[in-house]
Amino acid sequence: MAGTSAPRLVVGALIRDPYDRIFVQRRSAGRRLFPECWDVVGGAVEAGESLLDALHREIAEETGWRLRRVLARVAHEEWTADGLRHIETDYVVEVDGDLSSPVLERDKHTEFAWIAAADVSLLDENTRRSGSTFIKDTVTAAHTWLADTSGKRKGTL
Repeated sequence: MAGTSAPRLVVGALIRDPYDRIFVQRRSAGRRLFPECWDVVGGAVEAGESLLDALHREIAEETGWRLRRVLARVAHEEWTADGLRHIETDYVVEVDGDLSSPVLERDKHTEFAWIAAADVSLLDENTRRSGSTFIKDTVTAAHTWLADTSGKRKGTL
């Protein structure tokens, strides 16, 4: 009856730095889903939790940073893994904390990178590993939004 169950809600944080780069982290080899693939910060929304609450929690758990503000929703996609439907909502966000040294969950993530718009091809290795372009497409959507709004945001930062 897995096909009749409600989809799992998932949030993703496309964390931007002052140079409009997006934070990604590599999933460890032991992960059941998407091992050794680049990923954004995020995860499943827990029972009774709002999307915003989940975003706050996931950022703190996976990086040690604190959500400062949500800038935009850039993706809302459905995907299936292990026979479960997921509905993922991804946001461009800003955080507080030392951006040079996230506190990674070492059993889950082995390294991190800041991806500029010109560097998204790094994420092509995900396609070779998993067949998915989802993370590259989501990071590209964040960069597109940042480029489209850069003139408007310059005065606010």
